[in-house]
Amino acid sequence: MKRTGAWLTAYALEQVGARFTFGIPGVHTTELYDALNNSNRITQVLVTHEGGASFMADAVSRLSDSIGVLTVVPAAGLTHAASGIGEAFLDGVPMLVITGGPRTDSGHRYQLHQMDTHKFMAGLTKATFHVTRHEDVVPTLFEAYRVATSGEPGPVFVELPVNILLLTDDVSELPQFKPVPRPAPQAANDITRAAELLAAAKRPGIFAGWGTRDATAELIKLAEWLQAPVATTLQGLSVFPGNHPLHVGFGFGSSAVPAAQNAFKDCDCLVGIGTRFAEIATGSYGVTVPDNLIHIDINPAAIGANFPAKVGLVGDAATVLRELLAVLETKGGRRASDGALREQIAKDKAAYRATWYRHDNAGLVNPVRFFDELRRQMPDNGILAIDDGNHTFLTAELMPIHAPKSVILPTDFNCMGYAVPAAIGAKLAFPDRSVQAIVGDGAFTMTCMEILTAASNGLGIVYYVFNDGELAQIAQAQQIPYGRKPCTQLGKLNIEGVALATGAAFVAMNDNASIAGAIAQANEIASTGRPVIVAVKIDYSKKTAFTLGTVKTNFGRFPLNEKLRFLTRAAVRHMVG
Repeated sequence: MKRTGAWLTAYALEQVGARFTFGIPGVHTTELYDALNNSNRITQVLVTHEGGASFMADAVSRLSDSIGVLTVVPAAGLTHAASGIGEAFLDGVPMLVITGGPRTDSGHRYQLHQMDTHKFMAGLTKATFHVTRHEDVVPTLFEAYRVATSGEPGPVFVELPVNILLLTDDVSELPQFKPVPRPAPQAANDITRAAELLAAAKRPGIFAGWGTRDATAELIKLAEWLQAPVATTLQGLSVFPGNHPLHVGFGFGSSAVPAAQNAFKDCDCLVGIGTRFAEIATGSYGVTVPDNLIHIDINPAAIGANFPAKVGLVGDAATVLRELLAVLETKGGRRASDGALREQIAKDKAAYRATWYRHDNAGLVNPVRFFDELRRQMPDNGILAIDDGNHTFLTAELMPIHAPKSVILPTDFNCMGYAVPAAIGAKLAFPDRSVQAIVGDGAFTMTCMEILTAASNGLGIVYYVFNDGELAQIAQAQQIPYGRKPCTQLGKLNIEGVALATGAAFVAMNDNASIAGAIAQANEIASTGRPVIVAVKIDYSKKTAFTLGTVKTNFGRFPLNEKLRFLTRAAVRHMVG
C-alpha cells in the first residue's frame, strides 16, 4: 500500500494511545498536521510558543496514561521547546518530540531549518531517531515510545524529513503496537535482606519520590506495617496523602519542617523509594542517611549514587513494594500503632503553622491563610500545577496534598514558566477535575500569554499569581548573605491587563479578609469554562524552612576563611547600608 509518512505517523500515535499533540505548524509539518486533523482519537492543540507546548505535553504524561506529544518545526520550534524537553528529561517524564526535517532527497545543503538537531537533542533526551524510509516510520515511533516509557522515563526525539511526511511510498503491512511489560520483580534474596533490616529496625523511616506515583496504596500499606514516618521529595508531594497521620512533609533533613526533622532524627533504617536523593529533595544534601539504607529505584544508576545503599532494589516501585510486603508478612505481624509518633507529628505540624499564623501583616495575604482556604475549597482530587520559585516551597510546606497524581511541578531542571502551560495540559487530560496553578509573578511573565490557549479551548483554570514585584526565592537567597538583592526587582506588571489580553477573568486578592471570597469567585467563573487570573498580594517576608535550612547547609560547608569573608561583608553592609 502507498502511504505518506504523515499518515503513518498519525497511525502510530493512535496505536500508542496518544490523545493530544502540542505545537505550531510550519512548512515542514503541514502534511503531518493535515493527517492528524483526520484522526478521531487525537486532538491537536495550537499554542502561542513551543515552550508552552512542551510543558503541556509534560503535564499530560505526568498525570494520565497517555504520552505527551510535541509536533514542532525543526530548528527554531525545537529550540523554543527545549526548556520543557529538558525538564521532562531531568524529571523522568516520558514525551515524544516529533519534528519535520530538511529534505533528504534534494541533494542540496543549507536548507531551511537545517542544523544538527540530533546533536542538540542528545543531551536532553534518552534517544534520537532520524527516519529516512517510509517503512521505518511506524516501527521507529513504536521504538521511541518504548524507550520513552521504559526504565526511568524521559523524552525521545524523532526527526521526520519533509519528503517522508509529504510524499507517498510503498509500505508493507502495518504493525500493531504491543505494550511494554513492567520490569520483573527484584531477586528474592535482596528482598529478603531488605525485609530483615526493616524487621530489626527500631525507628524505620520512608522517603518517597516521583517514582512512587503509581504505588500509593503499597506505600501506605508499608508505612502502616512499619509504623514509619513518611517524607516525600518535592516532585513526590502527592505520592503519600498529606492528611495521613504518618505523613511528615517535604524532605527530612535540616531544610525540612519540624515534623519531618523530629520524626527522622533517630531513624536507623531508611527506605528510599523512587528518589535519586537529588539536591533539592535533600536540601543540598543536608540530610543524615543511616547506614541501613534500602534504596528502591527503576534506574540502577540512581541506586546509592549520593548515599551508599546497604540494599539496592532495582525495579518498578509498586512491584518491588508488593514483593517486600509479602516477605515482611513472613517475618511476623505488623507493628502496633505508634500513638506517640503520630501525636508528635500532629503537634509539630500544628506548631509550625502557628508560627505562620502569628505573621499576619496588614494589607498583605498570609501564605498559610491562603493555603488553608485553598485546601478547604479545593476537591481532594483537584490538580495543582506549581511553578518554580518561593511559592514552590510555601506550597510544599503549607498545602496538604490528599490524592495521588494531583500535583505537578518542575524540579531538578527547575524551569520557571512551567505552571501556566502545564495547567492547560492537566485540564485537557482531565476536563472534569478542578485545575489550579500557583505561580510567582516572575515565572508568570515568562508564559502568561499561553492563557490565550486556555481561553481558546474553553478551559476553566484558576491561576493564582503570587505578586510581590520581585524574584522572591533568589532575592531571599541574596539578601541573607549579601544584604542586598541585585537584579531581582520586576517592572510594574499589570496582571489585570494580561487577563484582558488573553480573555481571562480577573480577581484581586489584596489581604486576608479577601481570601475566601476571591477563591470562591474564581472557582465559580472557572466552572463556566473560562480561565481566571487571581492576583494575590502575597506576604513573602517570612522565609520557609527550606530556604533557611538550605542556606545554612551550604554556608556550613564553606572553609573558615570564606565564612569570615561572608560574615564580615554582611556586617559591614548592615552597618553602612
